[in-house]
Amino acid sequence: MQLQTGMVVRAVAGKEQDNFYLIVKMDTKYVWLSDGRHRTLQNPKRKNPKHVRPTKTIWNLDSMTDNSLHKKLRLFKEGNKFV
Repeated sequence: MQLQTGMVVRAVAGKEQDNFYLIVKMDTKYVWLSDGRHRTLQNPKRKNPKHVRPTKTIWNLDSMTDNSLHKKLRLFKEGNKFV
């Protein structure tokens, strides 16, 4: 599956391992990830695309806030994938 902006991914390497993030920005070498709490939408984490695994979930970034992102990712992690 191809990575794209707005996609929910799971980190598989590093100290963020097994946490879910939202791809905020991409370029040819890196993806920038946000979780709404530790890594805000204004200060995303840069990560190698090899170290994340995509999910089938894609969210719209236009009306997303840090608080709403954090709540959605928490529900997503708890198993309610229809957020």
